[in-house]
Amino acid sequence: MQRRGKGGSVFVSRSFRRIAPVSFPTSTQGSLTGVVKELLHEAGRGTPLALVEFSNGTACCLAAPEGLSLNQGIMVGSDARPDIGNILPLGRVPEGTMISSVELHPGDGGRLARASGTYCIIVSHTPQGTELRLPSGKSMYMNDHCRAIIGVVAAAGRTEKPFLKAGVAMKLMRSRGRVWPTTKGQAMIAASHPHGGGRHKHAGKPTTVGRNTPPGRKVGMIAARQTGRAKRAVRT
Repeated sequence: MQRRGKGGSVFVSRSFRRIAPVSFPTSTQGSLTGVVKELLHEAGRGTPLALVEFSNGTACCLAAPEGLSLNQGIMVGSDARPDIGNILPLGRVPEGTMISSVELHPGDGGRLARASGTYCIIVSHTPQGTELRLPSGKSMYMNDHCRAIIGVVAAAGRTEKPFLKAGVAMKLMRSRGRVWPTTKGQAMIAASHPHGGGRHKHAGKPTTVGRNTPPGRKVGMIAARQTGRAKRAVRT
């Protein structure tokens, strides 16, 4: 825990396998046309990537929506039709349309609904902005100039497939730089974890630590405001 808390090359994720960040074309002015040149798989990412080359000579990788195919033409801009794969401002997308890779702020490249099988729904267009229903079910109002891809992110149902054996799970966790498998601190000896040691399986000390605690002691519930069930107020 002390070594991992300090950081180092042993514990970082294998970023050399990554292909490219997922982002829209930086230009938000005018319209662009592009062609899907390749569908790629990136280690540690649950969605396929679509490599798109545009008419102005630029290229980018997008989180491929379901139904996108090779050599398919896509359009970027307010003049584009609301077809699968096209990138439009939210103000030009019809109500009830399912979209993905939604920008939080105009020009940021897309931040919302990028996981496999996720999507947002255009609820309505209001003077306050475009009302959007997020994958969590929460609704929020977005700037009409924020862009999004038409369609649901591909690879829906990916998490429904069982791992079947530990080796498959190990490969996934290693590609994402995660500690796996995890062992309870109470099951360890005192030299290996602050919660370890003793005949009885209890921590023997508070399982919450401060936010500024040094590596090695920073285990359990970090900077927790409360633990357990909230106590009801006693009426007098």
